[in-house]
Amino acid sequence: MGIKINELVKEVKRTINFENLLNKVIAIDAFNTLYQFLAIIRQQDGTPLKDYGGNVTSHLSGLFYRTINFLEHNIRPIYVFDGEPSVLKLDTIKERKKVKEEAKQKMIIAQDKEDLVEAKKYAQLTSKLDANMIEESKKLIQYLGLPIVDAKSEGEAQSAYLVEVGAAWACASQDYDTLLFGGERLLRNFAISRSKKVKDTTVTLDIEYISLSKFLEQLKITKEQLIEMGILIGTDFFPGVKGIGQHKALELIKQYGSLKNIINSNVKIGKVEIDIDQDIIDKIKDIFLYPDIEKNYPTLKWEKINYEKIEELLIEQHNFSDQRVRNALERLRKQDSSKRQVSLDNFFK
Repeated sequence: MGIKINELVKEVKRTINFENLLNKVIAIDAFNTLYQFLAIIRQQDGTPLKDYGGNVTSHLSGLFYRTINFLEHNIRPIYVFDGEPSVLKLDTIKERKKVKEEAKQKMIIAQDKEDLVEAKKYAQLTSKLDANMIEESKKLIQYLGLPIVDAKSEGEAQSAYLVEVGAAWACASQDYDTLLFGGERLLRNFAISRSKKVKDTTVTLDIEYISLSKFLEQLKITKEQLIEMGILIGTDFFPGVKGIGQHKALELIKQYGSLKNIINSNVKIGKVEIDIDQDIIDKIKDIFLYPDIEKNYPTLKWEKINYEKIEELLIEQHNFSDQRVRNALERLRKQDSSKRQVSLDNFFK
């Protein structure tokens, strides 16, 4: 979920494409990405893709074909996986489980009625990423020759750190929380431009690029004030204050300067005073300002692609179409061959 500031970023976000990211290293929020695949890569009735044994494969399908697109465009991905969630996030996790269970029941009812539109709508809310799926995703990433970083806690925080130290150029995630963690460059909709239905309208999803420094400059606030806005609006670590949206939060922070001043001034929303325990405020701010980061991550290396292992995992173990997989791998072989030729040409100059 993350903080909702989609209206506030409109003035600073830019639309870019893969050509703008040539040879760039991008730290990808792995969990966020895998959940996207589980939600959108589904059959007509809303059920995820599965192999003959009934194992879900939507995540592997999305990961494989999208990563190939990255490599074909000379983009160098790093996949960053979440670690242990903060205690403050547990309530959000419980709420998400509840929503998924309710959606599952509605999906079953819709399937019984053969209402495929409703079934698919609710099915997209039931996505679950288990330990085996995570492990197989990591295997596929390693077979593709790409580095993995295991975060101590939040993947967005680890990605932001990789950008901060120059190990990556940008973070890729759908969550704006990346900005609260200090991610200087955020990419959203990080894929080849695609279309999707929103109600009865088809919209094109282009890659969005957001600069944190330009965003703060545009709003005329500090990163700490942005975090305090997040507390008012709601993040994964705190539900926010009822009645306060992104515009109201910005207005209050700019008027009073800080969340502490807002509370001390007995500001009301409707007839209710804004009252948040200072200890909770401090803990949430610490999560974003001083996140638990893995600084001793393994050396980032882009290795040779293990074509045989990829075929074994996708075709033999999970019944992927051998023709589709081999056609995709052939694209990578041509890419490898082209790179080797460029290297030889440079050697003989």
